[in-house]
Amino acid sequence: MSTRNGTRVAEIVAVLHTSCVEASRHGVRSAVVVNPAKLGDSADLRAVVGRALTKAGWPAPTWHETTVEDPGRGQSRAAVEAGAEVVFACGGDGTIMSCASGLVGTDTALAVLPSGTGNLLAANLGLSTDLAAGIAVAVEGGRRRLDLGLVKGRDEKRYFTVMAGMGFDAQMLESTSEVTKARIGWLAYLFGGLKHLRDRPMRISVRIDDRPPIRRRARSVLVANVGRLPGGVRLFKEAEPDDGWLDIAILTPRTVGHWAALGWGLLRRHGRVPRMETYRGHRVQVTSNRPQPRQLDGDVIPPGRTLRIEVQPPIWLCVPRPDDADDLAYDADAAAKRGRRLVGTE
Repeated sequence: MSTRNGTRVAEIVAVLHTSCVEASRHGVRSAVVVNPAKLGDSADLRAVVGRALTKAGWPAPTWHETTVEDPGRGQSRAAVEAGAEVVFACGGDGTIMSCASGLVGTDTALAVLPSGTGNLLAANLGLSTDLAAGIAVAVEGGRRRLDLGLVKGRDEKRYFTVMAGMGFDAQMLESTSEVTKARIGWLAYLFGGLKHLRDRPMRISVRIDDRPPIRRRARSVLVANVGRLPGGVRLFKEAEPDDGWLDIAILTPRTVGHWAALGWGLLRRHGRVPRMETYRGHRVQVTSNRPQPRQLDGDVIPPGRTLRIEVQPPIWLCVPRPDDADDLAYDADAAAKRGRRLVGTE
C-alpha cells in the first residue's frame, strides 16, 4: 500500500472510531425517507427496518415519503428539525441527492438504502445495494465526510453528490426508457447513448477557478465528486468524495471510432485516455453556444447554455468501516453479511 493510501486509511479509521464510540452511548434517533416509486412493498420495508433498529437498541424511526414536488430535501430537513441523527434515504441517486441537500449545514448523517437503477454513490463508496447491509452500515456507526456540488443559476440552486454533466451524458439519460432500465439495469444507458453518438458537438468555454477559459468543440463535460461510472468504470483516478475538489472531464469524440477509442481507454486505463481531458478545481463554469441537455446525479434538469458549479462543505455519510484499504467498496460484501444477521435472515 502506498504512503498516501496508508495515511488516508489512518485518517478514515480515526474518524470512524470516534463516531462509533459516540453512537454507542445512546439509542440513535433516525428517520426514513422513501421514494414510493422505487419501492415494492412498503410494509415489508417498515418491518425489516423496524426489527433491525430495535435489535440495535435504536428507537423506532419516523417515516417520510417523497413526492414529485419534493423528492427528498424537505423531508430530510423536517427529519433533522424533529431531532433525527441519521436519515435513511431509500431510492435511486435522485432521492439520495435530494436527501443530502436537506442535510447541508447539519451534523445529521445520511444512510443510503439504494433501490434505483444506477446507484452511483453506492458503487463509489462501497454501499451495498443489499437492504440489510445498508441498515448494518448505519448501525455500526462508520462515518465519512461527503462533499457536495452546488449548481448555481439565475433561477436555480441545486446540489449533487456524484456527478453533473452537460451534453451527451444528459442526452443518454433522457433517451433511456424506464422499462429498459427495469429490465437490464445500467446497461440500458448504453442503448440510450447509441442514439446520439453521431450528434453534432457543442462549442463550449470551460472556466475553472480563476484560470483562463478552455475552448473546445466537445460532446460532453462532466463535473464529478467521485470517480466511478455505472459498471464500475473509473473515469477519474484521483477523485475522492471528501477532498474538497471537483474533477472535470471534457470529452471530444467526433466519430464512432473516437468513441470506441475513448471507451477502450477507460476500460484499460493505462496512461492517457484518447479524446478526454481532465482537470481539477473548486469552481467551474461551462458555457455553450446553444442550450444543452443537463443532468445532476442521473436526473435530467431543464436545458441551458450554462452549468456553474462550486464545491460545498461536506455532510456526514454512513459508510462501512474499512479494514486495510481506503477503497471502501472492498467491505460491501462483509457489510451485507453483518446486515443479514442483524435483520435475522442469516
